[in-house]
Amino acid sequence: MELTKKIPFTAEQNQWYQEARSKLNPQRLQKLLFDLTNIHSPTGAVREASEFMTDHFQKIGMKSRYYPMSDISGNVMAERRGTGGGATVLLYAPIDTHLDRVPGEEILTGDGQEVDLQPCAKQVDDWVFGLGSSNPKAMVATLTEVAHALIDADIPLIGDLILGLADGGMPVDISARNAGMSNGVLHMLNRGMYPDFAIIMKPWNWVFHEEPGMAWFKLKVKGTLGYAGVPHNLPNFRSSVVPAATVITELQQWIIEYTERNTSGVIQPHGWISGVRGGDVERPGFPSAVTEIFFDVRVNPRVSPADVKAQFASFVEELKSRFPDLDLDWEQYGSVPGGTTDPENWIIQSCKRGWEFIENRPHGIPDLLAGQTDGAALRRYGVPTARIGWPWPATGSPLPIAEGLGGMGATYIPDLIPCAEKILYALIDTLTRSRRELEL
Repeated sequence: MELTKKIPFTAEQNQWYQEARSKLNPQRLQKLLFDLTNIHSPTGAVREASEFMTDHFQKIGMKSRYYPMSDISGNVMAERRGTGGGATVLLYAPIDTHLDRVPGEEILTGDGQEVDLQPCAKQVDDWVFGLGSSNPKAMVATLTEVAHALIDADIPLIGDLILGLADGGMPVDISARNAGMSNGVLHMLNRGMYPDFAIIMKPWNWVFHEEPGMAWFKLKVKGTLGYAGVPHNLPNFRSSVVPAATVITELQQWIIEYTERNTSGVIQPHGWISGVRGGDVERPGFPSAVTEIFFDVRVNPRVSPADVKAQFASFVEELKSRFPDLDLDWEQYGSVPGGTTDPENWIIQSCKRGWEFIENRPHGIPDLLAGQTDGAALRRYGVPTARIGWPWPATGSPLPIAEGLGGMGATYIPDLIPCAEKILYALIDTLTRSRRELEL
């Protein structure tokens, strides 16, 4: 078991922490979450939500600014400066949702009628529902509440606290908007928001010092354009669809083996076949000449996307040797490297101290991780970053919600408060110390 470095609070720090902790307000958090969930903010179109948060930060006593990236999207930075001589700590969350809810998206969501998939908010007791209410908007609301509590308690900070909210945090590539795959957080870091440390809030009740990247591939199974009225043994017609079934089965097994082969640290880089595309629903009499299979595998920080590409290339060559009748082509069309922070770094250890204080147990080694976030980009840019979260998904919903990932839109407010208390602990631990104490 990995042991957390014990650096106890002074009596004064403990008093500050208890004062700030007492200011955490679940009802205030819930209201903000409801209002933010009620603003639709798909990747590449978050301007309204970001401008709303810019105004909100000003209302709670922070200096804030909206940074446009396009006419319909942009990032937010809010700042609370300390007296000077301390570290700058970034609390970060994306603000975009993974779905747009435009017509045709039912191919992803099914009928999509569940309450967590709707681009508007609904509240029942301590629950807030609506697209993205849990991820990412519960993170935005919780980090804001942490900052609000620090301000209300008037804690004498030495270092500077900044909150950053960026578009493009979802693992998507919305080409029409040039958005996704961490484009927003990189824009943010390049415009004066580079910190000494960062804390990113994301699901799962652990502290993580590293996160995976992504590799996206498209595999083409080739045949010939056919016609439904010809015999199956016609020599001049080769189906692309039927052989794709063999490729899918083989690919699924390769992905499982890939995960086992590339697991290390706290990263277990899973992957899934995401979809199959071919043919024309308006021309079912003409089987298509190409069937495409596309998928995402996660990339361990100790493995580059180029190495993953080489691993996949070897699989394809081996597959063709065993099935010589297959006519295959492929490409890697997405590549995002993972990122890691030294687990002994101050911010990792500080977050673990906060985690252990609230959980009243040793942190130890977390569950293995495959979920990708902007934390990987922060680390690749040299920012020591801790990921910390809450139990997810929420259980006991009073309303029916989608199975599987769904709209990531069912939030039970009491689940968020322990995470807020842990982050608050790390902020008191870090922002009330000099740079020399933090070895900066």
